[in-house]
Amino acid sequence: MNYITMIQLRTATIDDLPILQEWDGQPHNILADPNDDWEWETELLRFPDWRQQLVAELDGRPIGFVQIIDPLLEDSHYWGSVPDNLRAIDIWIGQPEDLGKGFGTEMMRQALERCFLPSEVEAVIIDPLASNLRARRFYERFGFKFIGMQIFNQDHCAVYRLERSVWEARRS
Repeated sequence: MNYITMIQLRTATIDDLPILQEWDGQPHNILADPNDDWEWETELLRFPDWRQQLVAELDGRPIGFVQIIDPLLEDSHYWGSVPDNLRAIDIWIGQPEDLGKGFGTEMMRQALERCFLPSEVEAVIIDPLASNLRARRFYERFGFKFIGMQIFNQDHCAVYRLERSVWEARRS
């Protein structure tokens, strides 16, 4: 068995606060998400139906974070006016030494499985910084299609969408 397939996603808890705060300070994560305050102290204590906050672990060692939301129901209305039956993903690797090892690919594969588990979910959206070409290529390899540019908070983002039909065709 490939060690990457041994990555597990588990629900993030308040016990993850120190590692998540440490990861927030890593230069590669600051570059990918420079203007967000995740408010971990509050958000790790909340478990709304519209969100999953997940820590990726490899053999029990935390290596990354995934957030899956229903952008229609999400309480800050970050995505603005969106149709029903979508999911949105945030995903990142914690430490620089864990980059480029395929961990993100496996995390994304598992996140997409979770997103499309409800049969009514039609598509997944994601919003990397427009300048983050590495992330954009990563999403395109999964079949995400560029939709357009949008400003979220102060960030210029490239919005991508992955249709269920594309995901199903690629996974079979």
